[in-house]
Amino acid sequence: MAENFRQTEILTIARKKGQVSVDKLAQRFKTSVQTIRKDLTELSDAGHLKRVHGGAILPAGVANIGYEDRRALNADAKAAIAARVAEDIPENACVFLNIGTTTEAVARALLSHQNLMVVTNNLNIANILSANPGCDVMVAGGLLRRSDGGLTGGMTVQIIRQFKFDLAVIGCSALDPDGDILDFDSHEVTVSQAILERTRASYLVADHTKFTRHAPVKIASLREINRLYTDAPPPPETRALLEDWNTATLTP
Repeated sequence: MAENFRQTEILTIARKKGQVSVDKLAQRFKTSVQTIRKDLTELSDAGHLKRVHGGAILPAGVANIGYEDRRALNADAKAAIAARVAEDIPENACVFLNIGTTTEAVARALLSHQNLMVVTNNLNIANILSANPGCDVMVAGGLLRRSDGGLTGGMTVQIIRQFKFDLAVIGCSALDPDGDILDFDSHEVTVSQAILERTRASYLVADHTKFTRHAPVKIASLREINRLYTDAPPPPETRALLEDWNTATLTP
């Protein structure tokens, strides 16, 4: 019974933070590192986690984890990233915010901005910014994805192509070591690519867990992004590419 409870708690922590450490878990549960390693191995064998050196991470695959789990995942880091991004978004600008829990955090950080026009294909962002009377909100309509309030499809792309944004803030599901920006839904990727085509400046928001995840569909390369906002330094190989490409990396 105690073992089942501990493993349930370990999964909860992993879903909030994206990863867990053997040493920290041993301290938290006041048990040995061998016991924690056994827990992580069993959770890995069951497909709930993926073992890595010193701990475990959420498993990658061809399907994204659930929306509510993503919303809770590393929430404090997303809020810090969002606050940093909001500092760099001027008033009197036309901004696109796309689907994602980190872009939703950016929307919350913009509630005191004035004279903004925000275009979005995310119904959650539209609802968040409806509380800001100084912000005009336009929804790029399309096919509703009920799981997360996202809108995708040809109609969404057509609406986006009618605009020229001052800047776009986009999220992603994973970042490959070679600098590729990845996602799970090919329809969502098509929309993200249209956004990047129609913006003067592009900001990518991604917490550090995205550097340990994988997804099957490429949106673009970090080479094409002006600024990467994250909560921890990227891995060395990615950091070297960012420097070569003059893609700025900003942290809270």
